[in-house]
Amino acid sequence: MEIIPHVYQITLRAINIILIAEAELTLIDTGFLGSARRIVSFIRRLGRSPEEISLIIITHNHLDHAGGLAELKQFTPAKVALHKADISDDESRLPPPPIAGKLLRIPPLSRLKPLIYVQPNQVDIQVEGGEVFSPLGGLEVIHTPGHTPGSISLFSHKKRLLVVGDALNKLYRNIQLPPKMVSTDLAQAVDSVKRIARLDFDILCFGHGKPITKDASARVQQLIRKIDNIG
Repeated sequence: MEIIPHVYQITLRAINIILIAEAELTLIDTGFLGSARRIVSFIRRLGRSPEEISLIIITHNHLDHAGGLAELKQFTPAKVALHKADISDDESRLPPPPIAGKLLRIPPLSRLKPLIYVQPNQVDIQVEGGEVFSPLGGLEVIHTPGHTPGSISLFSHKKRLLVVGDALNKLYRNIQLPPKMVSTDLAQAVDSVKRIARLDFDILCFGHGKPITKDASARVQQLIRKIDNIG
């Protein structure tokens, strides 16, 4: 679907990948392992080429958002950006779910690690938060930890558009916090959502679920009020 002109959401196996199609192409997340060919096919249907992808931004280092990277790199010379807190050679320090890290210590499953998680040698740009990339008139990196230590959101002030990865989830019409069982620190996740709620945006794009295209910041503020009332 086209969210706004030149910004597309590609949904594969319930995972959202955002494509920004300007003079150069920018990809936000890469889906599961096996998603690359369908991403490339969509790009070609737009009359563009995967070689035009200059930047791939990973919102967090989970296999459903980063698993397609290794395969996608066969099609494009794009630089890869990921928060430094989500980068590690040590499986025990990778973001949850913990079962994935345990399984990856077992041969021959250990050979799958480069195909599931982003490896340090695959990252060209280690972000910390505050960086601004060129797409959409300026795409600011907002560090939103909690789901993983290095989860980031991406905010276009000019387009009033925010991409949150899994810092928030959308189930049917409801906005929710990320699931506790696959998150590093839920209290930290709440703090990140409060930081998001202070931004001024109309459009909100999730890692899972359809985007909100009107009055999105008000919906996030409503969630914060609900959380505070429960607390």
